[in-house]
Amino acid sequence: MTRRFAVLVPVLVAALGPLASAPARAQPAAATAVTAPTTAPATPPAKGPCQAVEFEGQPYTVCTVDLRRERVRLFWLGADGLPYGSLSGLAERQGQRLSFAMNAGMYDKGQAPVGLYVEEGREMKGVSTANGPGNFHLKPNGVFYVKGDRAGVLDTPRYLRAKPAPDFATQSGPMLVIDGKVHPKISADGPSQKIRNGVGVRDGGRVAVFAISERPVTFGAFARLFKDSLGCRNALFLDGSVSSLYAPGLGRSDLSRPLGPLVGAVGK
Repeated sequence: MTRRFAVLVPVLVAALGPLASAPARAQPAAATAVTAPTTAPATPPAKGPCQAVEFEGQPYTVCTVDLRRERVRLFWLGADGLPYGSLSGLAERQGQRLSFAMNAGMYDKGQAPVGLYVEEGREMKGVSTANGPGNFHLKPNGVFYVKGDRAGVLDTPRYLRAKPAPDFATQSGPMLVIDGKVHPKISADGPSQKIRNGVGVRDGGRVAVFAISERPVTFGAFARLFKDSLGCRNALFLDGSVSSLYAPGLGRSDLSRPLGPLVGAVGK
């Protein structure tokens, strides 16, 4: 488990390749020893949308949001015009209405989104179709978007054809799962292992599923999590190494390098 640390230097460009170190993980409170009864009590369920999941021997935290009950939205700039920059900063401003949050796509050294970014129906950055190095440009990349009480994940060419006019949208890459199949350029188990986070949808877009690995995993393993365990026919990689989670129901608020766009669930 990586220890916490504070970073005062500017973040490197996440789109140009994985960063060197994983974010610190919040330490769970130590359990108080008690005398066990004859039948041990069941572990109480986690509060909020996030829970621990194991797949292929690897631990993940998965946050499942029903858009009919909660609103999934994106956050980048606060009222002062500056990036929120951290999950703790977002949580402080949103208060108890924020049930979970994580980083929501790749960004440049100024913490601005690399590709499409839409917030409250306003397009603040346009779609990128450029070629280049790094995970963002491993085509096809894609877009996670929210429109009303439905969410979607589409590869970028299909998104441009569909023109969904979303309330919120963030572009990242690569796609992990496309129409029920792992991205053709993702190997089953490549050499790169990083802490990773991503998003998929199911139930006709009524449910958004966010996941973060608790240990470094390959792209292939992460894609299979969405396809084979979480039931998502389309899923998008959000980022690696800077991947961070705020889940108050789990007593967790990860520290990280300064972040760009963030995604979270708030009460309607």
